[in-house]
Order: sequence, then C-alpha cells, then structure tokens
Amino acid sequence: MSDVLIVGGGVIGLSLAYELAGRGAAVRVIDAGQPAREASWAGAGILPPARATSGEPLEQLTALSNDLHRQWSEALRSTTGIDNEYRRSGAIYLARDAEETFRLREFAAQARHRDIVAEELTAAKLHDVEPALCATDLAAAYLVPEECQLRNPRHLKALLGACVARDVKITAGAAAHDVEIRGDRITAVRTSVGPLKADQVCLTAGAWSAALAERWGVTAAIKPIRGQIVLLATARPVLARIINEGARYLVPRRDGRLLVGSTEEDAGFDRSTTAGAIGGLLEFALGLAPQLAAAQIERSWAGLRPCTGDGLPYLGRVPHLDNAFVAAGHFRGGLQLSPGTAVVMSQLMRGERPAVDLHAFRVDRDATQRRAEPRGSQQPVH
Repeated sequence: MSDVLIVGGGVIGLSLAYELAGRGAAVRVIDAGQPAREASWAGAGILPPARATSGEPLEQLTALSNDLHRQWSEALRSTTGIDNEYRRSGAIYLARDAEETFRLREFAAQARHRDIVAEELTAAKLHDVEPALCATDLAAAYLVPEECQLRNPRHLKALLGACVARDVKITAGAAAHDVEIRGDRITAVRTSVGPLKADQVCLTAGAWSAALAERWGVTAAIKPIRGQIVLLATARPVLARIINEGARYLVPRRDGRLLVGSTEEDAGFDRSTTAGAIGGLLEFALGLAPQLAAAQIERSWAGLRPCTGDGLPYLGRVPHLDNAFVAAGHFRGGLQLSPGTAVVMSQLMRGERPAVDLHAFRVDRDATQRRAEPRGSQQPVH
C-alpha cells in the first residue's frame, strides 16, 4: 500500500510524484499506456512570462511554475545528467490584420502593466532581430525577451529518471477503470493489474480523466483537443527566438531543429496526423521564414490536449471524498504549469495551505462555461 497513488503518468502526474517523493511520501504512478508520453511529450515547451503579483489565479500559478522551472531544470540535470535545454530564448509575437493587431497591442499593453517587456518592432528592427523572417504582410510585431523554452521529451525523460531516483514506483500498461469507495474514502482503485490501495489517490490522466472522474462522482468537463506538430531539421538554426502568431508558433532548438505548430482540432481521441493540417503548418512556416524551404521534414505527430470549457484546470480535493484529488485539464499549458501544479497539490495533500488560492480551480465548479477574460489577456498559453 502506497502513501499516494497517482493515476496518470504524464508531466502532471510525474511532477506531483517527484514533489511528493521529495517530501518523504511513498508514491506509485500508474499509466494506461507508456508514462512520460501523450500531450506533455508532444508539445513545444514554450514558457511565456507571467507575474505572481497578478490577481489572476492562473497567472499566479504560471509565475510560480516559471520560477520552479529554472530550479527543477538544474535539479533534474544534477540527478539524471539529462539537460532539458531550459533557456531564455525570447519570443516575437506577430499580427497580420487589424483585429490581430488590436489584440496583440492590448496584450502588449497589459504585459507592460505587469512589468513584462513587450517592445514594438518596426519592420527594420524586426529584420535586425530576426533576419530570416519575411515581414512583407505583417501588421505588427512585438519582442518579449523573457519568454523561455525547454525540450519536452528531454524534460520528461529527466523527470522520469528523477522519480525513479526518489523510489517512485512507476507501472506502465496499468489502466484504471473503477474505484472502491467506503464512506468518504476511496479504499482501492481497480486496475488492469488488480486493485491498488493507497492512503490518497490523485487523478492526473489528462484528456482521459473525465471517464474515471465520473466513477468518483465528479463531472469533469474535459475533452481531448488534437494538436498536430511538424519537426524540421536544418544544418544550422534559421531563427534565434520563438515566433508566435495567434495559436501557431515556430520554436527553434539549438541543434538546428525547429518545431512548427500547432492545430486545435476537436477530433476525439484520434491521434492521427493529416495532410491538410501538416500542409497548413508548413505553409505557415515557409511564409514566415522562406529559408526553411530547404529544411528536412524529420517527423510529425499529434498530441491530445485536455481542454476544459472555462480554460482552467481542475486542481483540488474531490468534495465528497476525503482522500481523492484531481489535477487535470491544463489544455495547452500542461508542461508550463506542471511544477507549480505539483507544488500546490502536494501542499494541499499534505495539509498545508497552497501557495496559490485554488478556489478558481475547484473540482466541483461548472467548467462548461467559458470564463470572462480580463482586458488585455490574449497571450496564448502553449
């Protein structure tokens, strides 16, 4: 019997296991497939800046996570020898038409209000900063120097190794399909490898969380949204910074590889890649950086992001079950929010006051209605 059983071995589940095990808990993680895969592996690793002084709980969680990413990157490398390539590369945000320009300028104004640098670039300055960018049809551009990135697969590999180093028991191919409940406690989780018992249970199964949450008596408005990505390879980096245009991006790596993403498709649990989507991403990339025409298409893939209707994850205790918790529904921000989520959930599960007020993320809220966005908060979460 474990102190904590974590159902779902993506970046949220593994981060929580890493944090809890570091606090002395005996932790077991189960995953229906292969741990350290799915949406957290498939993303681009973009870490936009945030400020803890914001009154928005999601931005506070993001700011906490950003601070922790620096610390965790060093700790994971020290433990495992794996460099997740966390770095402050900076980013450029682009707009092409009047509506996009208005939204981008609102975002820039709000960023500056929060003491985040968002410098407007003229066409000449943009060319100086990123000579490979084609700026002929761009209406606005802003430089955000604080934006960071890391390489998802390497981060997940390091996190997995660090969990093993902390004696976390990780079981692949263990699908959870029901729970045994007595009074106000889960007494066992029924899985494909038999019933598993723990003092506390936390559901971190991403896009697959809703079905099991229902067995816990929780209606979790989480559904999968497919995101397709193309990986290009060049002899040397074409771009120095992340390039963002709406929900799409170019993310250059130091070794010359470049990620082009991403789509948002309501396609159920289908992880296929499609010619239309991949073709559209390539057209987007070549339109911004024509030099990429010579790049090799190394591979493409799709991840299933766990989307909630109001754009906030579920973080907290299941109201009618004393030892059951949920941390799921992070959509495009799973990797970025993972260390902060791990810390606040660990604090909650250990009886401490979380560093971020979790009321907005409560498990029993109605998450089907889209929340009102504060003015100027159109910055994408990747």
